[in-house]
Amino acid sequence: QVQLVESGGGLVQPGGSLRLSCAASGIIFSVNTMGWYRQAPGKERELVATISPNNRKIYADSARGRFTISRDNAKNTVSLQMNTLKPEDTAVYYCSARHDDRYWGQGTQVTVSS
Repeated sequence: QVQLVESGGGLVQPGGSLRLSCAASGIIFSVNTMGWYRQAPGKERELVATISPNNRKIYADSARGRFTISRDNAKNTVSLQMNTLKPEDTAVYYCSARHDDRYWGQGTQVTVSS
């Protein structure tokens, strides 16, 4: 079955950095658009960044310039490097894979607080 397993979340101070990773199995990774989404308490899930099979990247305005999405098709992983983190980046971050269907990971908590 399809599994997307996120890792790398945690507690970080404002201005700090975190790197999230997502390991995928059960899909043909190279043909999937991979993405990161987040959901803060009381808010809807929102796009953070996506990367297409040909490495076209799309960023939310809130992420552009601070976050970088990348993929490794040999390792079936997608990563999100997050720099200059702000308290408003606090959320559960979800990995997503989309081709014919969409799949979600279980999420990883990111908390930005002093």
